[in-house]
Amino acid sequence: MLWTGILVGLAIGAVIGVPAMYWEVKRQTRRARAAERRARDSQRLAEIGAMTGGLAHEIKNPLSTIGLNAQLLAEGLRDAAVDPKDRDRLLRRIDVLRREVERLRDTLGDFLRYAGALKLEPRRVNLNSVVEELVDFYVPQAEHHGIRMRCELSPDPLWVEVDVGHFKQAVLNLLINATQAMEGGSSEAGPAAPGRPKELILRTTSAKGDAGPVVELHVIDTGPGIPPDHIERIFTPYFTTKSGGSGLGLPTARRIIEGHHGQLDVVSEPQRGTDFIVRLPRAS
Repeated sequence: MLWTGILVGLAIGAVIGVPAMYWEVKRQTRRARAAERRARDSQRLAEIGAMTGGLAHEIKNPLSTIGLNAQLLAEGLRDAAVDPKDRDRLLRRIDVLRREVERLRDTLGDFLRYAGALKLEPRRVNLNSVVEELVDFYVPQAEHHGIRMRCELSPDPLWVEVDVGHFKQAVLNLLINATQAMEGGSSEAGPAAPGRPKELILRTTSAKGDAGPVVELHVIDTGPGIPPDHIERIFTPYFTTKSGGSGLGLPTARRIIEGHHGQLDVVSEPQRGTDFIVRLPRAS
C-alpha cells in the first residue's frame, strides 16, 4: 500500500509538474527573445543616431561655406558697376539666403546638442555664483527685448556637482524660451495680462527631495503661460508653437538636467506666466 501511494503521488506530481515546467520554460524563452529584440533595436537606434549625427555634420560644413560665399558675394556686389535698383534687389536676395543658411545652421546645432553623447565633467560649485554669471551674460539680450531681469538668490551657498558649461547651456535654453514667450506677448493660452511688466526672475532656494536635500533654481517669466494641453508636450523633441523654433531647446535642457541626476519641471498659469523648476541633488 505504501509503495502504491508513493507511485500515485509521483504520477500526480508528474501530471501537474510537467505542464508547469513547460509553461515556465516557454515564458523564460519569450523573455529571452524579447530581451534579444530590445538589444537589437537599441543597437539599431544607436547606429541610426551615429549616422544621423554624421549626416548633420556633413550638412553643417557646406552650409558654413555657402554662408561665407554669400557674404563675399554681397561685398563684391556693393562695389560692382551695377544699376542701383538691380544691386538692391540682388542684395535683398542674398540677405534672404544668408538668413536661411543661418537658420539651418542653428537647427543643426540644436539637433547635434540634443542627439550627441552627453559627456559631463561635474565639479563642486555654488549655484548662486553660476546664476550670477548667467545673468551678467544674458542681461543685454533681455534688455534688448524690453525685459527686466531680477535675481532672488539664497543668502546661503547652494553647493552642487555640475558640469558648468552644460548646465549653463540648459539654463540658457530656459532663458531664451522665456524671452520668446514674453516677446510674442500672446500664445494659445491667450494674451498676457495687460499692463504687466515683462520680467524674467531667477530664484534659488534649498528644499527637501524624496532622496535627500536638493537645491532649486526657478526660471520665472511673466508671459502668457502655457496651455494645459501643451504642458506634457513641451519636452517632446520638435514640438513647438513658435515660428522658426527648432523644438529642441527644452528637450535638450531636460536631458542635461537629468544627466546631472536632477529634474526639470514646469508650473504655468494662463495669462500669469510660467515657472521652470530645476532641482539638483545638494552636494555635501
